[in-house]
Amino acid sequence: MARVRVSIFFFFFLVILCGASESDSSDATTGVEGEFVLTLDASNFSDTVTKNPFIVVEFYAPWCGHCKNLAPEYEKAASILSKHEPPVVLAKVDANDEVNKDLAAEFEVKGFPTLKILRDGGKTIQEYKGPRNADGIVEYLKKQVGPASFEIKSVEDATTLITDKIIIVGVFSKFHGEEFENYTTLAEKLRSDYNFGHTLDAGILPRGDSTVNRPVVRLFKPFDELVVDFEDFHVDAMEKFVEEASVPILTVFDKDPSNHPFVVKFFNSPNAQAMFFLNFSGEHFEALKSEYHDVAKHYKGKGISFLLGDLEASENAFQYFGLKDDQAPLIIIQNKDGKKYLKQNLEPDHIAPWLKEYMDGSLMPFTKSEPIPEVNIEPVKIVVADNLHDVVFNSGKNVLLEFYAPWCGHCKKLAPILDEVAVSFESDADVVIAKIDATANDIPNDVFEVQGFPTLYFSSASGNLVQYDGNRSKEDIIDFVQKNRDAAVQSDSVKDEL
Repeated sequence: MARVRVSIFFFFFLVILCGASESDSSDATTGVEGEFVLTLDASNFSDTVTKNPFIVVEFYAPWCGHCKNLAPEYEKAASILSKHEPPVVLAKVDANDEVNKDLAAEFEVKGFPTLKILRDGGKTIQEYKGPRNADGIVEYLKKQVGPASFEIKSVEDATTLITDKIIIVGVFSKFHGEEFENYTTLAEKLRSDYNFGHTLDAGILPRGDSTVNRPVVRLFKPFDELVVDFEDFHVDAMEKFVEEASVPILTVFDKDPSNHPFVVKFFNSPNAQAMFFLNFSGEHFEALKSEYHDVAKHYKGKGISFLLGDLEASENAFQYFGLKDDQAPLIIIQNKDGKKYLKQNLEPDHIAPWLKEYMDGSLMPFTKSEPIPEVNIEPVKIVVADNLHDVVFNSGKNVLLEFYAPWCGHCKKLAPILDEVAVSFESDADVVIAKIDATANDIPNDVFEVQGFPTLYFSSASGNLVQYDGNRSKEDIIDFVQKNRDAAVQSDSVKDEL
């Protein structure tokens, strides 16, 4: 049965970036479709990819405004790149088509458009992280199809390569041996994320020590300490160094698109994520920023990343967390296990003590919840985070619970069916049909695995919890409930609530 496959955390990331972006998502006129972008589907995808040592595939949905905006640029880029030597092939897959859903799942498509670079007949898969205009696509892909690392022979070469972006340069005494081979492997692995160079002469590089007596990986960046050296040439160690050193001590989240690549890195980090939201034009901004920066520097490398967000750009983040502007300045920390911690109406001297309490494990988690309904008389009962455990696990009843999103089309189709199911059990006090808005309430992900909408779980009166993944017809759902229900034992704590 179809389900909108959008992870909750990825949805959060999308709404944050959408809130900060000024890009136009209106329907663009695509014009007559050209012949340079290959149209692939499940029937020809594997054969086409196998035959091409380098191919870029766009996974799109016909209804997606951003996909429509990209289409003419993608087609123009494909026409230019078809003349490149060797030719660079651009293709597309309608990921919204049912026949291609398995392909979309295989390539972990969680939003539209998603572009993937496939090398060596599909053996190596990388995210496309370049521009979305024709000229930018062409320039980016020409670099991707060339050498992973470029030799720097002169000051002019260094000046051309080392700009205001993150650049990694390997300094060697010779271009062979284990260190150089490992560095080349790293460059190939991370080439879609960074520009790489290599040289025999550190003296032609800007910044940093020019008297290098051993192989060194030198990372240039336009923030913090500007240049960092690393001497462990194991591939895993170099990759970890690059990923950690390329993230600012403070990631700035505002409406400036140049900051968005760092925001992407922030949310892709395995660390806990501390987000400080405040008014960038407020009178206490500099004092708050300075104190927060000091705290972030103190905890660098200790499993937590730090973001500084402008209120003006953070409307969707506040909506996701269930926050209000009058709570700012505020810090919210989200762990990878989904637990959140909140400190609101901060002053500069609150920041360090509160972060210490968090690091010491002495804070209570914050839970986002809609208010518990005062009236709950509809056939399908409304559940919120604050009463989820009482209704589902402590009521002594058999409960079918839907996790839904208000914008989800499949959820809207299911709604009248669940209403009919609920009506059929109205005279049965042992069964509850309920729903919870998973975008407005925190879901305990150690109990429920909600990776798409709608998701349905059934908890029997004895506490047996199973996910329902059967057909979405009234008859099938009723049959499932009847087969899996237990005799109920009514709990006084929620007797009147339902």
